[in-house]
Amino acid sequence: MIDPQRQLSSLSLAVVLLAPGQRIAAANPAAEQFLGQSFRRLQDRCLTDLVRFEEPRLAARLTESDAHVSARATNVHVIGQGPRRLDVTAAPLIDQPGWQVLTLHDISGAEAMSDNSASADDNILRAPDILAHEIKNPLAGIRGAAQLLGRKLQGNDLAMTGLIADEVDRIAKLIDQMQSLSRRTPQTLAPCNLHEAVRRAIAVLEATGNAPPIVEEFDPSLPLVLGNADALVQVVLNLIANAADACRDTAAPRIAVRTRFASGLQTHRGADGLPVRLPIELRVSDNGPGIDPAMRDHVFEPFVTTKKSGQGLGLALVRRLVRDMNGRIGHDREEAAGWTHFRVHLPMAAERRQTNREDLP
Repeated sequence: MIDPQRQLSSLSLAVVLLAPGQRIAAANPAAEQFLGQSFRRLQDRCLTDLVRFEEPRLAARLTESDAHVSARATNVHVIGQGPRRLDVTAAPLIDQPGWQVLTLHDISGAEAMSDNSASADDNILRAPDILAHEIKNPLAGIRGAAQLLGRKLQGNDLAMTGLIADEVDRIAKLIDQMQSLSRRTPQTLAPCNLHEAVRRAIAVLEATGNAPPIVEEFDPSLPLVLGNADALVQVVLNLIANAADACRDTAAPRIAVRTRFASGLQTHRGADGLPVRLPIELRVSDNGPGIDPAMRDHVFEPFVTTKKSGQGLGLALVRRLVRDMNGRIGHDREEAAGWTHFRVHLPMAAERRQTNREDLP
């Protein structure tokens, strides 16, 4: 038998039950996370003490407890966390005068999921197609040098030359893949071990000697994801490298990489046109100062960067690679705790195969 409370708790959408006077009577875990407080602290507090709606008409409309309200991409200020951009709905409870159900969907900094967003980036990401020849030649030299060194070394030093050679091969494949992006050739997707990709990316970053402490919070029960192994390594490597840069000047820099189930998310961007559920979440977090609020909605756009020496293509490439795996990526700021989170949601390999079988005639 379905438990409504459990179903509500599993939603990724923030849901708040408001008593007369807009006082919080209940909130699901997503709402607690969004507001940055536990329900014990939220209970009986007035909504306007926590969220300030910048559109006066929306704020006034929400005070009408018998009104049905729907607003898209509206600006709000979450007390203690700063500005957000939300989709908001409110509806009265039947036979309960003054009571409302409120949903808050944070779209700040999230990836634009429409295919139109990809078209503006495509021409920019074709630059590697032009430079591929010039990049591959020195890569071949690096690989050859690593192999020569490997003949004279032993132990950990030998393992390091192996890592160099493997990374050169991976980068060469990535260049081939980026060339194929300009030809709109889809990635080859197969079941992949997400944790292996994460540990490979961490090993590469730690080999540079400049990595802050990285904490792994893995769910060992996660099944394989449907993706591309090399693309996954590149996605994770870019995210943790960005996290390392972001928290470098923090007194005690830290990075956390977490995997978990996140039910309720789906996208309609599957190659076969069918909805694809995204139950696997990879989260890369850092305790740096966070992204400039003026840039939060643009970090996945090409040439947008806060780094003095950055080119602004890293996150644009990450978004493209994630999209090609039928996934999605977004980010959010947990101001109270001082953490910035980048979240990648991916499909489950077994589930996708099962879906395809069920759709056969």
